[in-house]
Amino acid sequence: MIVIRSTIFNIALVLVTLVLGILGLPLVLGPRRWICGLRDFWIRLVLWLLKVTVGLSHRVEGLEHLPKGAFMVASKHQSAWETLALHTIFQDPSIVLKQELLKLPVLGFYISKVGMVPIDRGAGGAALKSMMAAARKASGDGRPVLIFPQGTRVAPGDDAPYHSGVFALYRALNCPVVPVALNSGTFWSRQAFFKRPGVITVRILPTLPRGMDRKTFMHDLETTIETETRAIDAPASA
Repeated sequence: MIVIRSTIFNIALVLVTLVLGILGLPLVLGPRRWICGLRDFWIRLVLWLLKVTVGLSHRVEGLEHLPKGAFMVASKHQSAWETLALHTIFQDPSIVLKQELLKLPVLGFYISKVGMVPIDRGAGGAALKSMMAAARKASGDGRPVLIFPQGTRVAPGDDAPYHSGVFALYRALNCPVVPVALNSGTFWSRQAFFKRPGVITVRILPTLPRGMDRKTFMHDLETTIETETRAIDAPASA
């Protein structure tokens, strides 16, 4: 049954993305909010398809921890799922992502238009400077800046370092950081065709205040996210 449901979802995902991507091209001529509206509709449609075909939904805990005003989001990254679903939790986030994603057919064009924070990992210091400029603009526009501090998807139970770029961004934006733990990889694993039914948990954790030194910030961020991720993963994997 998982094979059939996953096949139906993956086919529907490709078709919906292509159809909306082509039909939405005229919206590029209008204001940015038109493209954002199309993005939000597409994401909610994909999440609905995921629920009705695969039986995979999600719940959000800790919304009371969201601060007022400008803030960053530092999230665990286990799956492609959160690159979609976090848009429904944090209003119009600007996501730090690999520049290569802007080259994807159709989808890359829209990613560029909605205004993300691309980073060219091979460009060294120039890449960091460009990332900071894009992040400052997004934050100045009232958008939360979202970063995956491990820089890539990490499967449940695996370890990967937290990169110092998250601290550089935190220091440059001078705003509090909202850590996020989740267990999406238990149901939609990295580069996997099959998706499992269940309920993904997204846990928004207490905010890390501005003004922390590098060592304390990096330690507290990693410890907080990893501890809560293991706590979520344990019952989900049982």
